[in-house]
Amino acid sequence: MASWFGGLGSGLGQSLGQVGGSLSSLTGQISSFTKDILLEGAEEVGDAATELHVSNSRLREIESINAAQKFENERLKKVCSDLEEKHEAAELQIKQLSIEYRNQLQQKEVEISHLKARQNALQEQLQKVQMAAQSAQLRAGVLPPAATSATYVPVVRHSSEFEGDDMDFGDIIWSQQEINRLSNEVSTLESEVDHWKQIALSSKVQGTNDAEQSEICKLQNTVKELKQHLSQEIDEHQHELSVLQDAHRQKLVEISRRHREELSEYEERIEELESQLQQGGVSAHAMDDFKISEQKKNAQSLEGGKVEELQVVKDLEDEIGILSHKLSAAKEENKVLLKEQELAKVEKIQIMQEYENLKSDFSMLQSSVAEQDALQKEQEKKLQSKTLLPEDVVRLQQALLEAENEIARLSSLNQGIEKELTSAQHKNENILSAYTEDQNSELSQLRQDLERKERELNESIAERETLIVELEELDKQNQEATQHMITLKEQLSKQHTETDSIIKQLKSDIDFERKKVSELEIEKMEATKELDSQKEKLSKCSYAYNDLHISKQQLQDNVKDLQEQLRKAQDCNLRNEKEIGDLQQRLKEREEELSVSLSKLTEKSNQESNYTCQDLILKEREVEISKLQNDISENKQLNEDLEKSLSDLRTENGKLIAATEELKQELSDAISEKNKVYLEKDTVVEALKMEKRQLESELNLTEKRLLEQAHKYKQTIEELSNARSMDTTALQLEHERLVKLNQEKDFKIAELKRSIEQMEIDHQETKEMLTTSLGGQKQLTELIKEKEVFIEKFKNQALQVKQELEEYIKVSKKQDVLKQNLEEKDRSLAVMKEENNHLKEEIERLKDQQSRSTPVVEPKTLDIIIELESEVTQLKVIKNNLEEEIEVHKKTIEDQNQTTMQLQQSLQEQRKEIDESKFQCEQMNVTHERLSLEKDEEIKNLQKTIEQIKTQLHKERQIIQTDSSDLFQETKVQTLNGENGNEKHDLSKAEIERLVEGIKEREMEIKLLNEKNVSLSQQIDQLSKDEVGKLTRIIQEKDLEIQALNARVSSASYRQDVLCLQQQLQAYVIEREQVLAVLSEKTRENSQLKTEYRNIMDMVAAKEAALVRLQEENQKLSNRSENSSQDMSRETIQNLSRIIREKDIEIDALSQKCQTLLTVLQTSSTGADNGSGGVNSNQFEELLQERDKLKQQVKKMEEWKQQVITTVQNMQHESAHLQEELHKLQAQISVESDSNSKLQVDYNGLIQSYEQNEKKLKSFSQELAQVQHSIGQLHNTKDLLLSKLDLVTPSVAATSTISQLSGIQYRAPEVLSDESKLLQKELEQLKKTLEEKDSTIRTLQENNQRLSDSVATASEIERKSQEGTESEMRQIKEKHDVLQKSLREKDILIKSKSDQLLSVSENLSNKENENELLKQAVTNLKERNLILEMDIRKLKEENENIVASCREKETEFRALQETNMQFSMMLKEKEFESHTMKEKALAFEKLLKEKEQGKTGELNQLLHEVKSMQEKAVTFQQERDQVMVALKQKQMESSALQSEIQHLREKEQRLNQELERLRNHLLEMEDSYTREALAAEDREVKLRKKVLILEEKLLSSSTAVENASHQASLQVESLQEQLNLVSKQRDETVLQLTISQDQVKQYALSLANLQMVLEQFQQEEKAMYSAELEKHQKQTAEWRKKAENLEEKVVSLQESLGEANAALDAASRLTEQLDIKEEQIEELKKEGEIRREMLEDVQNKLMNFMNSTEGKVDKVLMRNLFVGHFHTPKNKRPEVLRLMGSILGIKKEELDQLLSEDRGGVTRWVTGWLGGGAGSKSVPSTPLRPTHQNIFNSSFSELFVQFLETESCPSLPPPKLSVHDMKPLGAAGTGKTSSTPSNSQMQDSAVSGASRRPDKSPFLAPRSAAVPLITPASSSGHLLMKPISDALPTFTPLPVSPDASAGAVLKDLLKQ
Repeated sequence: MASWFGGLGSGLGQSLGQVGGSLSSLTGQISSFTKDILLEGAEEVGDAATELHVSNSRLREIESINAAQKFENERLKKVCSDLEEKHEAAELQIKQLSIEYRNQLQQKEVEISHLKARQNALQEQLQKVQMAAQSAQLRAGVLPPAATSATYVPVVRHSSEFEGDDMDFGDIIWSQQEINRLSNEVSTLESEVDHWKQIALSSKVQGTNDAEQSEICKLQNTVKELKQHLSQEIDEHQHELSVLQDAHRQKLVEISRRHREELSEYEERIEELESQLQQGGVSAHAMDDFKISEQKKNAQSLEGGKVEELQVVKDLEDEIGILSHKLSAAKEENKVLLKEQELAKVEKIQIMQEYENLKSDFSMLQSSVAEQDALQKEQEKKLQSKTLLPEDVVRLQQALLEAENEIARLSSLNQGIEKELTSAQHKNENILSAYTEDQNSELSQLRQDLERKERELNESIAERETLIVELEELDKQNQEATQHMITLKEQLSKQHTETDSIIKQLKSDIDFERKKVSELEIEKMEATKELDSQKEKLSKCSYAYNDLHISKQQLQDNVKDLQEQLRKAQDCNLRNEKEIGDLQQRLKEREEELSVSLSKLTEKSNQESNYTCQDLILKEREVEISKLQNDISENKQLNEDLEKSLSDLRTENGKLIAATEELKQELSDAISEKNKVYLEKDTVVEALKMEKRQLESELNLTEKRLLEQAHKYKQTIEELSNARSMDTTALQLEHERLVKLNQEKDFKIAELKRSIEQMEIDHQETKEMLTTSLGGQKQLTELIKEKEVFIEKFKNQALQVKQELEEYIKVSKKQDVLKQNLEEKDRSLAVMKEENNHLKEEIERLKDQQSRSTPVVEPKTLDIIIELESEVTQLKVIKNNLEEEIEVHKKTIEDQNQTTMQLQQSLQEQRKEIDESKFQCEQMNVTHERLSLEKDEEIKNLQKTIEQIKTQLHKERQIIQTDSSDLFQETKVQTLNGENGNEKHDLSKAEIERLVEGIKEREMEIKLLNEKNVSLSQQIDQLSKDEVGKLTRIIQEKDLEIQALNARVSSASYRQDVLCLQQQLQAYVIEREQVLAVLSEKTRENSQLKTEYRNIMDMVAAKEAALVRLQEENQKLSNRSENSSQDMSRETIQNLSRIIREKDIEIDALSQKCQTLLTVLQTSSTGADNGSGGVNSNQFEELLQERDKLKQQVKKMEEWKQQVITTVQNMQHESAHLQEELHKLQAQISVESDSNSKLQVDYNGLIQSYEQNEKKLKSFSQELAQVQHSIGQLHNTKDLLLSKLDLVTPSVAATSTISQLSGIQYRAPEVLSDESKLLQKELEQLKKTLEEKDSTIRTLQENNQRLSDSVATASEIERKSQEGTESEMRQIKEKHDVLQKSLREKDILIKSKSDQLLSVSENLSNKENENELLKQAVTNLKERNLILEMDIRKLKEENENIVASCREKETEFRALQETNMQFSMMLKEKEFESHTMKEKALAFEKLLKEKEQGKTGELNQLLHEVKSMQEKAVTFQQERDQVMVALKQKQMESSALQSEIQHLREKEQRLNQELERLRNHLLEMEDSYTREALAAEDREVKLRKKVLILEEKLLSSSTAVENASHQASLQVESLQEQLNLVSKQRDETVLQLTISQDQVKQYALSLANLQMVLEQFQQEEKAMYSAELEKHQKQTAEWRKKAENLEEKVVSLQESLGEANAALDAASRLTEQLDIKEEQIEELKKEGEIRREMLEDVQNKLMNFMNSTEGKVDKVLMRNLFVGHFHTPKNKRPEVLRLMGSILGIKKEELDQLLSEDRGGVTRWVTGWLGGGAGSKSVPSTPLRPTHQNIFNSSFSELFVQFLETESCPSLPPPKLSVHDMKPLGAAGTGKTSSTPSNSQMQDSAVSGASRRPDKSPFLAPRSAAVPLITPASSSGHLLMKPISDALPTFTPLPVSPDASAGAVLKDLLKQ
């Protein structure tokens, strides 16, 4: 572009220079002519002849001059025509550029609006509406330049951004060269083919010779080998190609990944820049319009290059499309050429080279992309250092994206080329297989095609060369574009400096606002102090309340202690009474026993007076009686003492109960008084809050007014400064127009912002209403009514704003937002109702609990009940207030519903419009489709015509090739000038080109229309998505707000907030008064400023009039230039502008002189009016000073704002941390409460178990008593039995036994001695009478036996009873032991739980203290948040004020424009007066010089005095302001210090009180724990006593327990023995298990070894088979060689025979030798015939075998193929189907028809299946023998056994054929030899179907090759019916590729 402009400029300069030269020559001639005419009058000639002569000479001179002038005129006309053409071209280009710049301007305006939307984070609702609207504008703006660029593409050639574009064309040229080279090779191959054809023809002529036939066979073999090599090489190259493609894809993936990473980095940078912009301040962006205009300029200059480059890219894409069409045609021709056999090799080399070139291209593209990235990064760094705007970054991103799109496009082209080449290869392979039979006929056709294609290739080469020239031109244009970009960047840097200065001004304004905010904060601090004082009072009340609670708890504890003492005393009384009863019973029993004993004594004393034992017994009994009487007396005394103590305790109990009742009454009174105090405080706080809000609203209004006025004056000053700095050229008119447009758009944006802010204010007020309603009471209803009045006012304002906004589309979405707000309010109301319901349910539940609870309620539950009742009353009050406010809100909701209905109607209308637009879009789409179809038909027709023309032009193309470069230049000239005709080429070709161009233009139009449709659909989708997203966001925000409100309502800091608000209200009343005073001062200043403004307007009027005049002159000049385009040029315009500027300067100087002279005259005439001008200037200076001050204040305010932001962020972080800690503490408390509840449950369970154990003990004691009673009964029965036995015995025995018993009982040895003496005497007497007494002795013996029996039975009964008692005692003892253990465990548990309780209580107290501290911190944070919210509201109101002031300034600006027009009219009149003023000025100067000498002194003195007075006044004002500021700061500091001191004091008091409370609490806790410990000790003592008693009782039964334990130990021993046996058995089983595991491992090892052996066997077999195969092959080769040698010998012998026959007559000696040789010959012939017969038999057998195997298909193979078909991917399934078809014998043509839909070339997969080709590594499936049919059903071991059996069978060695058995061939064998190669051909063709390379490896032979050839035993019988073991082992051979290993083979076997 720049170079083109430069060329135009130089051309214009030259032409203008020529014009200037010709003009100068003309003027010289004219001047000379005039001189001659003047001289004519001087010359006077006398003679007529001389006169004639002179006149003739003059005429000749004039004629010569005339001829010269005509020549000059013609030359000038030509120059003018050239200039006109250039001018027209320049005008067209200028128009195009202006259109482009306007479009760019629109785009930049859209981008600026986007940035504003981003920066204003509060205005999320507007953002997406603007995006939708402005994206539509953008698309509307982008389309016209595209159309224009399409029309003027040939005129201006732009360059792309990318250096890699020319790489594609380089590739094309290189490919063309490759094609030429290939065509040469084809020609050489054709010559070779011709040579071979000639040989073939000659061979046909000489068909009789056998040697030529052998040559033909050899050639056919070589052809086959070459085919196989070709197929192998093709496979290898396909593999290489796939590898290279994979590498290429990987590189592409890496590049795309890098690109994404770079994009993410750019996005992060953009976000950082945006954040910086946002920090810079939202207010700054809203205020300055001048800055935005400069940003637009930047955008224009930046986007200028982008549109041009986009056009260039489109042009290049069109050219690439044309080239791709040509390429496709060339490739089709190449495909025809590639039908030749050997061309495949050449193509392989070509493909490799092309791929390498593509690689190099790709690397070049990568490098170019990297360079561009580096350049862009450098540019970004520069721009970031210069500007903070993100527009540059966005532009660079777009450029990057376009570059990468280009790269992707080029890579896709390359891939397309590669795909086409691969498809050509596949087709080539197919053709090769088909073309083996008809070679000769096709070769002749190929020659003709080759010649034709060579011509076409030459033509395409010429076209490529022309394209290269075009590419070079495009590169040049690209360089020019880059230079243009650099200049634009420099302009941007300049504009950046200007924006910085404006930002500084805005910062100073912000500082001023910060000062104001600091003053407001001081007042808020005072309010907070008052709040704190009230909080202290509240805390004191709470502490008093806590003290009361503590005292009450102490009294309750005393009562509990007394009650416990009473219970203990009662228990003691009961025990004493029980013991007394027991003692009385014992006394009675003893008395009864005494009476019994006395009666016995009396009886015995009567019976036996001799006994002395009774005295002793009596004495003992008397002693016992005396003891018992003493005990009884002592017990009576104890009873009397206990009764006395009981009476005392009862009296004390009554006193305590009375005291507790009194305390309860006092507590209730205190609580009621406290509630009253709270309610009074709440009402006062709420009233203060309402007053505070009113004052805040008034304050905000006043501040708004002030800010509006200040902003007006600032704008006027800025406009004046802008007006001064404006230039007077034609370009500035456009600049002013743009500024006006910018201002209008800014005003629109400001109006939208205002409406949104008003809506937000309404929303916030409704929120405030909700918060007040939640905490309010009946007294607040009047204040709420006042609020409703305010709300109605705001609603009226909102309705007005809505009426204004109904013109725009965006209102519909805002109305949706209102709907959502209403729904959210309804939800919040529902939530509140639910909360009320929950509270009611809780109240009912509490009532139920109260009704259920027993009359004896603990003091803690009483406190809880009292607190709940108070809460219930408060909640009822709140509920009533909420219900009242809900009614109020319902009314407001109804009003809002009406508004929403209206909004819905408007929405429906807009939806209808959208539907209509969609319908139109659809219709457009239909029409476009129709057009496209028509165009396609036209294109087809044109293509047909083009083909016809091509056929005609075949002859003329050679001529056209020579003139192609000239033609291209001619087309260029045509596009530029449009004059030169189609002189050098035919009309037909020109028509074709025109048609092609028309078609391309139509295609471009269709593409543009499609893009439009897509963009419209995207817009519609975006609108719907944006609406949905917006609604969801608003819902989420409202939910969060409702949650926050609920949290506030639930928080306890509400009352504190009320007090704080009351104090703030008082402070705001004072502030209001101060603000009113300030307002009055500001109004005065305002009036002064207005007067100054008028004076300044008078000053400006003159300059504006001059501007208007200049504008009119410019317009006239422009009109002239339009009418007369010949004389217009840039240089003349510049000259005129210079002249006009000089005139302007002169006019300004004259006007200033006139004004100064007038002022001087006025001062001279009237001395009173001397200081007016000075005053104006001084006032202006004051204004400037005030402006500087404001800037400084704004800077301070900005700094303060940043500090506030940082503090707020810190507070937020702290609050987050505190909240986390709170959550953690709550979780811990919940866990501890759970543990406490568990402990309580455990404790209750323990108490219950203890009581149960006591009951069990009692029952056991009763059971013991019963047992003792039963033992006593048993003793009694025993005595009775003994007494009965005594009665049965005779008298003598009875007496002796009675005496014995009595002796034993009463311990009397003396009685025994007397009885023995008597018996001795009786014995001595009865010795004589022994015989008589034998009978008596027998009877006695019988009696003794009976007694012994009775005694035995008694002893058995006693044993049984003892055993029963012993078992019972054991059970009791076991139970006792269990109880003791449980008791000890429970004691330990109780101790541990008490310790845990202590620790938990301590933790709880700590946590409660921490919670209180955190609550205080949270309340403080909430207060701070509220303060910050208030500040934000104030800032919003200030923004509204600014917007209002902008509106007022608009009106003022219009008024100024009108005044400017008037002043321009005035200026025109004053221009006429300026001439007169000059004359007057001269006169005045003279007068002044005379008067200056006298008057200058006085004037100077007066001026100096005025200036000094003004300066003093200014200084005094400044000092006053500074002193006021300092005073305010001092007051703030002192107040802050006082507040801090108060805070510290309050904290100290609180901490001291908390310490005292904690100490009291600890003491109480310790007392309670000590009491509990004492009670526990008492219980332990009692339990121990009981245990001792039980132990004493159980001592008697311990012996029985020991016996039982002995028996148990015996049982245990027996059990242990059994256990030992079991353990032994287990060990044995474990050993068996380990042995079995070892065996398993051994089996596994043996299995592995067997597998290894198997593999070795198979390898050995393979080696054997391969060796045998090689041997057979070698043998066959040797036999063939021998046969050939024999044939040669036969030929030679035949020749010698002929010679011998000829020489028979001559040589008779050799007859004998000849006979011998004839015999030898006959033998050889026989051998040859035998060999031939053998060969024929073998071949026939082979053919039969082939036919049999070809007809049959292996089931296993088909199964594998079927399964493989489903396992293979979908891309390769047709190949599997082809395989199956080839096996089943389906023809290729039928298969192709079946698979015509999913057609693909034969790949390596097929060869892998068939087992052929070196590339395939898969092992072919072996055919199963009939013996191995059940191979799949048998196990591995069975298979292995079968394998060993087959191996063990002896195999016959392969048959060896001796050379001597061969028979010589006869001469008649020519026919047979000719038949053999045909058979071999057939075999080879059969094999080639399976494999392409049978010679490479002997293992990969087909199925037929696996069976070795054997000589049949008899000709009869089929070969397959004979046993195979005769020739080979029965195990099937495994053909394996040399690459595959034995392991792979095994795996394949297992898989099959």
